[in-house]
Amino acid sequence: MKTVTEWKATLRAAMKDALRTRNTAASAVLRETLAAIDNAEAPGIQAAPTSAGGPIAGSTEGLGSGEVPRLLLSPEAVDALIQRELQERRDAAALYLQLGRHEEARVLRTQVEVLQAL
Repeated sequence: MKTVTEWKATLRAAMKDALRTRNTAASAVLRETLAAIDNAEAPGIQAAPTSAGGPIAGSTEGLGSGEVPRLLLSPEAVDALIQRELQERRDAAALYLQLGRHEEARVLRTQVEVLQAL
């Protein structure tokens, strides 16, 4: 199973290739998946340092005191996230087919194939 760093490197390399070949469906799904991983690594609001008051609203005292480390995801969490992205696209493609929107369904199926190839 790939680590988070390996997944990000794989997704970024694939995105470079997709951008180079002007594959909009592939570049979109790769960007969205990278963004989903980045969002999952973002700490919650409860991790924010408390405000010190003063002339600037929400400021903290001390150099670097406002920094909050990102969450560390396990390889299983990243795998689950990617599986969720795949399932969302499969469900949306099925819905588009029911609605007769075949072009949109084709784009989503292409995106599923891109992610499955990784």
